[in-house]
Amino acid sequence: MPAGKYFLPTLALCLLSFLSFGQKSKSQLQQEKQQNLKKIKEVENILTETSSRKKNSLGELSALNQRITVQENLINSINGEMGLLNHEISENNDIIEALENDLTKLKKEYASMLYAAQKTHNSIGPLSFLFSSKSLDQLLSRLHYMEQYKDARKLQAKQIVKVQEELSGQVKIIQVKRDEKNKLLNEKLAENNNLSSLKTKQNTLVKSLEKEERQLKKDLEETKKELAMLDKKIDEIIKEEIAREARARSGNNVALSSSFEENKNKFPWPAPGFISQKFGRQNHPVLKGIILQNEGVNIQTKQDEKVKTIFEGEVRAVAVMPTLGNSIIISHGDYFTVYSGLKQVFVKTGQKVITNQEIGEVLTNGDGVSELRFRIYKNKTPLDPQTWLRNL
Repeated sequence: MPAGKYFLPTLALCLLSFLSFGQKSKSQLQQEKQQNLKKIKEVENILTETSSRKKNSLGELSALNQRITVQENLINSINGEMGLLNHEISENNDIIEALENDLTKLKKEYASMLYAAQKTHNSIGPLSFLFSSKSLDQLLSRLHYMEQYKDARKLQAKQIVKVQEELSGQVKIIQVKRDEKNKLLNEKLAENNNLSSLKTKQNTLVKSLEKEERQLKKDLEETKKELAMLDKKIDEIIKEEIAREARARSGNNVALSSSFEENKNKFPWPAPGFISQKFGRQNHPVLKGIILQNEGVNIQTKQDEKVKTIFEGEVRAVAVMPTLGNSIIISHGDYFTVYSGLKQVFVKTGQKVITNQEIGEVLTNGDGVSELRFRIYKNKTPLDPQTWLRNL
């Protein structure tokens, strides 16, 4: 009875490793899907708010682009779940095949035992078999053999029942997984349709904005002038701070700089939302041949959203720009953070601030776009804020 002896422990180990692996991966994928659904809801709110103030704006395009990105991430999560289910279904099929093979072997062994017992019974009965013993030792040996044979048949029958039950359970499991896969297929179809609709809307919006090239270029030039003024102001303040620090280098500022560096990738976002414009050089989303240079990141958010500090420090300046709104520059030792695009400011120059302290309220421009311009500097060198903020 070799199959009966080693099959069940092997199956148990197989199932244990398979289920624990599947459960962990499935949990991660489902969590990822829920996060994407949450992001979709947040971006939808920003998109609705932006488009309600003005149709066919760059802010609406930014929100729509982000909405498409998150939609694609959601579909990738669904694809990941489906891939996992396909793997699980394949594993279940292998288990079912192994169970069926073992069941066939067990039944064949049991049939052989019954045939042998029937053949022995027909040729000589159990009592005759016992009493034909030539000695007491032989009689006891034959009695022991008959008991062992009887126990073996019972064990074989139990194993057959157990394997049949396990086989039935695996068939039910695979049916549940197939139903789950069909549900995911329907989800994927619906989300693909949503993605197709969003891309159609995106193409229509881009074509509409391309017709407003003259106005877009005018707006861009005005923004560049404002940013140049802001850059000059930031540069002056940082120069003053570096000179002041050189004159009176304090251990407190050294510790603050070190602590700032240690929190890289852990800083909270200054405002909820999404990155509408990344750090560095990039193509204009509509105007062909136009390259944008961003010394920080733009975070598109909701109207009247509060802006918070990412780390403790001291307010070194509050600057006002006609179009960009208010800007706050905060010193963190050798590091500086700049928060621009505020309609209200809650702090003043020289004030000490703590992490996550509300320092202002984001400005909503004439196009209905609520956008924070956020920068990080080490001395005079601009850094990519995305590499410092924690992943959402």
